[in-house]
Amino acid sequence: MAITATDVDQLQKYADGVMNRVGHHAGNVKGSALTVLGGIVWRADADSIRIREYAGSPANMLWIKVGGRAYALRYEHSTGQIEICDGSQKGTVLHKIDDTMPVADIHAIMKGL
Repeated sequence: MAITATDVDQLQKYADGVMNRVGHHAGNVKGSALTVLGGIVWRADADSIRIREYAGSPANMLWIKVGGRAYALRYEHSTGQIEICDGSQKGTVLHKIDDTMPVADIHAIMKGL
């Protein structure tokens, strides 16, 4: 199930969950996760941020639209990277992001969505 994030409280709850999980399971995306979260707030169409829920809490996946085009963003455990997929979580992986990527490159990716 997914909820549509329509206010800062929902985004903060999602971001808090992501950053807590990053500290325990995904240390190689700590900084890049914050950059991507900022890019989501910056670029997502109004009322298009949908957050996946698992057992009543935000999970490691969300969907956004930018200029009407849909993207899924998820943390991929097998690679230890954040993936941006075209259309849905099963769509073509357009970008893979982790802390080895310069912030300027993440900015360019988010700007290009």
